[in-house]
Formats: sequence, C-alpha cells, structure tokens
Amino acid sequence: MRRLPSGAALLAIVVSLVLMSAPAQAQDGPEPEAPSERERVAAGFVDVVQVSGLIDPVLVAFVTDAIERAEADGSRGLVLQLNSHGAVVGDDELADLARAMVEADVPVSVWVGPTGSDARGAAAELVAVAGSSGMAPGTRLGAMGEQRLPIDEFGVLFGEAHDRLAEDVVDEDEAMELGAITVAPPEDEGSVRGDATIGDFLANLDEVVTRVDRSGDQPRTQLVTVTRFSRLPLLDQLMHTVASPAVAYLLFVVGMGLIIFELYTAGVGIAGVVGAASFLLGCYGLAALPTEWFGIALLVVAMIAFAIDVQTGVPYVWTWIGFVAFAGGTVTLYDGVSMSWVTVVAAWIGVLLTFTVGMPAMVRTRFSTPTIGREWMIGELGEASTDVDPDGVVLVRGAPWKARTNRATPIARGDRVRVVSLEALLLEVEPEEGGAEDYREKYRKGDDESAAIAGDDVDPPAG
Repeated sequence: MRRLPSGAALLAIVVSLVLMSAPAQAQDGPEPEAPSERERVAAGFVDVVQVSGLIDPVLVAFVTDAIERAEADGSRGLVLQLNSHGAVVGDDELADLARAMVEADVPVSVWVGPTGSDARGAAAELVAVAGSSGMAPGTRLGAMGEQRLPIDEFGVLFGEAHDRLAEDVVDEDEAMELGAITVAPPEDEGSVRGDATIGDFLANLDEVVTRVDRSGDQPRTQLVTVTRFSRLPLLDQLMHTVASPAVAYLLFVVGMGLIIFELYTAGVGIAGVVGAASFLLGCYGLAALPTEWFGIALLVVAMIAFAIDVQTGVPYVWTWIGFVAFAGGTVTLYDGVSMSWVTVVAAWIGVLLTFTVGMPAMVRTRFSTPTIGREWMIGELGEASTDVDPDGVVLVRGAPWKARTNRATPIARGDRVRVVSLEALLLEVEPEEGGAEDYREKYRKGDDESAAIAGDDVDPPAG
C-alpha cells in the first residue's frame, strides 16, 4: 500500500516552492529606496493650494491667507493649482491678490490642472504674474479680454502674446510656444516634461529638492521636498459654491418657490424653513456676483404673479405673465458671467410644471377636502374677491374658490354672493340681493312638503 507523505515532507515541499518563486519575484527589481527622514527635513516642504471656480472674495481671502501662512511656516514655495473661468471681485481686490503673489517672501507658482481645467479671464492674468507657471495636457489658457491689472504696475501681461490671449484661448503646447508659461526644462537624468502632473511640475521647480531613482529599468525623478496640500475649509467651500452663478440662481428661485408653497399650507413647516434658508443663501450668492437689478426684479415680479394664480387653484393669465417675467429675469440676471443652457432649461421646465400643475393641485386639495361631504356649501354666503364675469374667484368661509355666475348679470368684486350649486371644484354663484330663494329654505320647505305628503298616505290609527 502506497504511503502518504509525512508532515515534515509536506513542509519541505512548501519551502521548496517558495524558494523556487523567489528568483521570479526578484526579476522585477528592488523596491525604490525612499528618502530618509533626515533628507526630507533638510529639503523642507512646499504648499499646493487648490483654487477652483470663479475667483470671489472667499477665494481671494483664502489664497492671501495661504501665502501668509507659507511665509510664517518657512515653506520653500507655494503653488496655486488653478481651474477658473474668471473673477467676480473688483479690480482693486484682484490687484491686491496679484500684488500679494508678486511681493511674497516665498516663490508663488501657478499650475493649470488637472486635465480639462481652464484659466480664463482674470484667472489667466494670475498665471502671467506668477514666478513659474505650467499647464497640464488638455488644459486651456486665455480669453482675458481687457487687462484688469494696472499696466503701469504689472506691465502688459504675456508680452507679445497679449493680444492673442486677450481674444482667444490656447492649449498647453501653443501656450509654451507663445512663451505664456514658464516650464523648467529637464536637466537631470530621469526628468520628464515639467507640467504633465502636479508632481512633474513640482519636480522642475528650483525650490523643490529632487533625486533620481535608478533602482528600476529607467531612472525616475523623486520628490524629496514634502508637499503640503490645502483647500477651502468646509464653511468657506459652501459659501464659495453658493457664489457660483448657477447655484445662486437656483437657490434664489427655489427659495421663493418654497416660501410661496408655505403660504398656502397650514403652519410653518419644513418647506418654509428650507425655503427661507435657500432664499438667504441665494441672496448672498447674487450679492457676490455681478448681477443686473432689473433681472432680480423680474424674478421677484414673476413669483408674485405666480402666487396670484396659485391662490385660485387654477392657472390663469397671471401664470403666463409670471413665466414671461421669469424667462426675462433669467436671461438678464448676470453681467459678465453666464449659466449653462442646461441649467436655464431645467429651471424653466421646473417652474412651469410647479406653477401650472403642482401648486394648483395642492391648493385645490387643501381647500376642497371636506369632513363630511360638501353639500353644506349649497346656499352658503360668501364674497367675490374678483369680478365674476362670468368667471372669477369668491371667498367662502375664508377659502378662495373658482366661481362662475349663473346669470348674465356680472358680480362685482366685493359683492356678497350665494352658492347655488357645486360642480367638481367650480362653484356656481348668484348675487345675494335679488337672487333666487335661499336654497337652504327651499330644501327645508321641500323636506316639509315631502313629510306632509308621506303623512297623507298613511291611514290614521283605528280609534
């Protein structure tokens, strides 16, 4: 009988397999040697600050504080990782930021990245005043328009390439050809193009210490200087996001819509609280952006017009007046900045559906839900809140109802009316004075007559 291997034999087989696989693993080469702690301490650190979105007061304060912090902490340099389509701050604030970059005790550089990022408008001017600058593949620079930084202090930005970059945008290769960016050329063995990634850009800055790793098949450049990344704090990031054109517009509109919704619901609920918060944040965002007063006024007028028809429960002429005002306010809201057509179309469709379908249905449901039937309304007295000629709105027990007169004679606003009949959610009414017999009396007499007739049909009891 064949014997199975013993435990020692099995252990020997496993060890042999491990030893046989060791040479194959060694073919990949030794692990790269990391810089020692002493080398890193001696090499210091650099700061990388993420600057994304329109340059507003929040970002200006953040970058200025980052420069002061880098100076106080002894940083070897500061890099702005830039992705911006312009600035919404005034010329003086923009000049103060550029001046802080130029006069800083630490070198301030700008890298436009990552791939897909842009530096347009006033953001491109910050690239021009930086000590060193680079662009990741797939990024764009330009569309400055008229130079906002003082020419007598900062000169004509980008030199001979100024006119081209003022009118057009260029990619990273053309920007390099025009001399618009300053990328350190590879000097050491293993260096790569200086702007492909943030690490490559840092590796080619004079203030950053690097070394070449030759442990692999090809030499590679390693950063010895430590990189310290920072971005906007949470609260500042929220306020910066609110100050973007699309977000500020949507918050302003949604806030007013929710407040209108809350006006036609009982008590103060979640919609009212959220609406008030959205409205206030939207107001902050619009205040930080370049807006036109008549654009804001048209949006407010639109919401007032919507509210007039919401109380009737039926979309009417004021709804369409409101939508025209809303569309006009949307396209004239901003001066110098724009929103994507997706945002605009989505807002138009949402508002149209809300005030022609959603809110009218909500109001009709709220004011037409009885406890036990609605027959009690027949013969009820009310007041015309609009002219009823032949259609209008009446108030019955404080609730607005769509109404129609049952006579050719129109009913003037403020006149007393009597409910004649109810058809779905439409009341048929007539003037209180000169109208037909009170319907409650008619029903009471009808009931009495029916009882009398029924009594005549019953034989008297045998006496």
